[in-house]
Amino acid sequence: MNLLYSNDKRGHYPQSWYAATTDHLAPFPELRGEAKADVCVVGAGYTGLSTALHLAERGYDVVLLDAHRVGFGASGRNGGQLGSGQRMEQDGLEKLMGLDDARKLWDLAEDAKDLTKALIAKHDIQCHLKPGIAHGCLHPSEVKHEHAYVDHLRETYGYDQIAALDKDQLHEICPSPKYIGGSLDMGAGHLHPLAYAIGLARAADKAGVRIFENTHVHNIQEGSKPVVQTDRGRVTCDHIVLACNGYLGSLNNNVAARVMPINNFIAATRPLSDDELQTVLRRDVAVADTKFVINYFRLSHDNRLLFGGGESYGYRFPSDIAGVVRKPMTEIYPQLANIEIDYAWGGTLGITMKRMPYFARLAPNILSASGYSGHGVGTATHAGQLVAMAIAGHSEGFDTMARVPAPTFPGGGGFRTPLLVLAMTWFALRDRLGI
Repeated sequence: MNLLYSNDKRGHYPQSWYAATTDHLAPFPELRGEAKADVCVVGAGYTGLSTALHLAERGYDVVLLDAHRVGFGASGRNGGQLGSGQRMEQDGLEKLMGLDDARKLWDLAEDAKDLTKALIAKHDIQCHLKPGIAHGCLHPSEVKHEHAYVDHLRETYGYDQIAALDKDQLHEICPSPKYIGGSLDMGAGHLHPLAYAIGLARAADKAGVRIFENTHVHNIQEGSKPVVQTDRGRVTCDHIVLACNGYLGSLNNNVAARVMPINNFIAATRPLSDDELQTVLRRDVAVADTKFVINYFRLSHDNRLLFGGGESYGYRFPSDIAGVVRKPMTEIYPQLANIEIDYAWGGTLGITMKRMPYFARLAPNILSASGYSGHGVGTATHAGQLVAMAIAGHSEGFDTMARVPAPTFPGGGGFRTPLLVLAMTWFALRDRLGI
């Protein structure tokens, strides 16, 4: 199954609230015939857009290819949360890699937030960036862990923008009876993800990047002058960057064995009244919780609740996405059981076994970064800068990320999907049983 086309119409953004509230760029042309470039970037999400922009600003001649449109994939569909740290918590990274590398990874993650905010300011990207992410816990043991983790970030990493919250303090922000404590990170933030992606594309285009849409890459020929083959053209270049994440397909088996595509879903309610808002979110911050099949949500700039969550196994989107999302939304907010849902959409993201991104040199002149595991707004943006720096000969940051162990999924690219379904079914059952 080709995930590029199995759930979406070629060359069209999904019918999401994001797509309905963004000024789209005029379509870029399809690549036809021969092209040459210093660097060919495959995939125009955050990673590819950032890579292309940073390379162009360094004077490289860059071709950027996407099978659909810029920001079409997870970059234009996600929950919009710009989180702190890496996807794996710092104490886990310390055990995995040691304190020195864990510190480097923390610093890189802080750079990712700073870079994202700086790009938004520099290029005047109107994407409704706002501060704050609250973390909601459902069980006493999770609250205890969350509060200890807040202390750890403060004491070991000097991070003072996060605060522990007891039940009453959390309910002053998010009054759901499900949550019994957590934390609030005001150094994190949230934004309109598609507007951000399109802003990056506009900046890259202005910087001289040659962007081609509706250009499906189906083969790569390695060599000193690698060739990227598309349906109606080809690019001969010095370097290739794979920035495909969950839509990589069979372009590279090494990456495919380590980055698993999975689907996730978001719904947007009708605009909420002032009274309704007081029962949902009393501050304009994003929220994520501790369920394995995570719930994440925030308010839109027109006062809708944007709620992400729900389970779906297999790569076809369910016929009733709104119904899939309504179930966990109602568990968090019972009063919204019958709320009108105006938009509901799905998207495909890439996850890894360790839930850390996979950075790799697939050949001396072919680099890849993907597998952000739901933590991609800042991390993928920063990945593009690190890839660009590595191509320019400054690879310390890229190499630090590439040292993170990246085991293959059991069964590699073949049997990984049924095994993941079994695992996800177990964790979903654990969520429901509260264990």
